[in-house]
Amino acid sequence: MTGSQLKTLLFVPASRPERIAKALASGAGAVIVDLEDAVPADAKDSARDALDSFLSDHQGAPIYVRINGRGTEEFEADLAVCRRHGKVAGIVLPKAESASDIQLVAATGKSVIPLIESAAGLVALNDIAASEGVERLSYGGLDLSENLGIESNTEGAETILDQCRYQLLVSSRAANLQAPVETVFPVFDDEKAVHARARRARNMGFGAMLCIHPRQVEPAQSGFSPEPEQVEWAKKVVAAAESNDGAFKVDGQMVDAPVIAMARTILERAQ
Repeated sequence: MTGSQLKTLLFVPASRPERIAKALASGAGAVIVDLEDAVPADAKDSARDALDSFLSDHQGAPIYVRINGRGTEEFEADLAVCRRHGKVAGIVLPKAESASDIQLVAATGKSVIPLIESAAGLVALNDIAASEGVERLSYGGLDLSENLGIESNTEGAETILDQCRYQLLVSSRAANLQAPVETVFPVFDDEKAVHARARRARNMGFGAMLCIHPRQVEPAQSGFSPEPEQVEWAKKVVAAAESNDGAFKVDGQMVDAPVIAMARTILERAQ
């Protein structure tokens, strides 16, 4: 699946390697094997060894790996595992705060998805986005809320996080990156709520969502996909554009170059 079509990235703990295959079969666009938050401090070595063994035998789709952040004791060892294996498609870097953070990770030859989780990361966002090796941007909503001193799951918190989403979107566009990835949503037993969160993120210019449970995959993917009537409209616009120059009408609506571009984007999302 290409990056522009990737709508969901599902986390699975590295300490539970038996779950990786199940995650790969979940229908998620990509799987992120987590060496950071999902693994207790006293299990880091065993989790890394389990991931190393899994990758040595793995013949399936490439995976992403969320490593421990720069400045931790685990950072270099996590990078070494990722560097050794061609089945690692990219590295998710938590607490990214500078272009130099990205350079250290990109030196493995893997693409990087930086997670913005602090005020320092937000301040350095343009430099991070412009760093060589960055695939797309994402953020950790809970860690960022804690760092900024805002109360999670409140109207005020969402107002502030929307400003952070705005910054990720603009920095992504300015650096010609793929659309940013929405943070995890803690609810997994309410498909309508997951769908609504994904749809809201899509409407804000985001292209995918981090998932923490397989039950989130389908509603999140549908939330990022266009409605059937949108697809039909887009097909009409693109077909009409092939035989018209300049502005023209489709279903009573004036169509020009920006509208044609949007129609093509809708069709790409529908794939």
